[in-house]
Amino acid sequence: MSMLKGSNVPVPAPAVRVELGWQTAPGTPDVDASALLLVSGKVRDDGDFVFYNQAAHASGAVRHDGKRPAGGAMTDSLTVALDSVEPAVDTVVLAASADGGTFGSVPGLHIRVLDAANGAEIARFDSQDAGAETAFVLGELYRRQGAWKFRAVGQGYATGLAGLATDFGISVEEPAPPQPAPPAPAPAAPAPPSAMPTPPPAAPPAPAPPMAPPPMAPAPPSPTGQPAAAFPPPPGQPAPAPAPSPVRLTKVTLTKDAPAVSLTKQGGTSGAMRVNLNWNSGTAGKRLGKKLGFKAMQAMGARGALLPPSGELDLDLCALYELTDGAAGVIHPLGNNFGSLHAPPYIQLDGDDRTGAVAAGENMTINLDHQGRIKRILIFVTVYAGARSFEGLSATVTLQPQHGAPVDFSLDACTVPSKVCALALITNTGSELVVQREARYLVPEPGVSPQRTIDNAYGWGLDWSPARK
Repeated sequence: MSMLKGSNVPVPAPAVRVELGWQTAPGTPDVDASALLLVSGKVRDDGDFVFYNQAAHASGAVRHDGKRPAGGAMTDSLTVALDSVEPAVDTVVLAASADGGTFGSVPGLHIRVLDAANGAEIARFDSQDAGAETAFVLGELYRRQGAWKFRAVGQGYATGLAGLATDFGISVEEPAPPQPAPPAPAPAAPAPPSAMPTPPPAAPPAPAPPMAPPPMAPAPPSPTGQPAAAFPPPPGQPAPAPAPSPVRLTKVTLTKDAPAVSLTKQGGTSGAMRVNLNWNSGTAGKRLGKKLGFKAMQAMGARGALLPPSGELDLDLCALYELTDGAAGVIHPLGNNFGSLHAPPYIQLDGDDRTGAVAAGENMTINLDHQGRIKRILIFVTVYAGARSFEGLSATVTLQPQHGAPVDFSLDACTVPSKVCALALITNTGSELVVQREARYLVPEPGVSPQRTIDNAYGWGLDWSPARK
């Protein structure tokens, strides 16, 4: 039952999952969840803001888990470990922001608080009166006499996420002028078939960074009011700490009309880049399981034996890679080819979600510290079990660099009997790293594996042999 605005309920769970939900339809703005940790109504610093560009609080108590399609709807989720929230923090504000429109165009906007351990609903608040607002405080978790409660708030802002964050004390970076999307990289010519290449030699040691200049203290203003030149601080006096960088709210959504973006121009030049695939298993796998039963599926032979006992959908996040020294290969769960983050190919699959029930979906990490050794990476997904194709399924893809704006996009509806989909092509042009939205469904020929199908389409030229989990 939905709560009334201003009402509150106890939260008995030590950890909760907060789901911001809405209905998706053509023209509906994208919506993002965020949280602010407050002490007496304000954040202590910019680190108390958890959102898509700052996914976890330093304490580990609050985490942004990301978006997940849900059968014509979408959720964006946060996890709050209430028993780990620092004692000084008295309130965790739970907010929503609309990207590309107002909340008056977002049907079914609501927030739910669930017990993180068992998924039981503790509280729900449905927003009923949204109009021209572009940001909302939907609710808050707050302490009272050593216990936590949830209050339904429903306060709107017409100034977007920047205005909401600033109101609570966050320093927000001024948006930079938009950069035009680079042209799509030309497909590479097919390579001749060959055996899987051996790993390349270890990278040569990086040159030592240049010596930093001596710290400079700000000079006092000149009598004319103009700042004077900076000068070194007096001997023995430490230089003042540099001012922290303001929070960057920029993000990039790739579409058919704007399918490419330069990670380099967005600041994604180093660190780890997380690639997340989140899908809605819908009822495809459940229908199959209920209709046949697991024993019947086993009787189907090889395909039946691959289906998980739950009957749920099992998709695999994979990548083809080619390095600048010519080495090439594949990252996928088959045969435990999970890759390596700190050695070639500098790509690692975090795990294998075999049910679609893991809230964080499947994740892959790319080490951008070695992007100079990467020539191209094709990120793709295959149906391993639980469905005959991608028809009737929906998914979102997010590339989250450690530095720079996140890049996300949704897959179009699949209308062909496809079991493999190219998601994104990352290409090193020599001067920048470009992400190209592919969202391309491919139909394997009879007897051809999904992996070989994607290889043939993009000209990797690898040799393939049967493998399984």
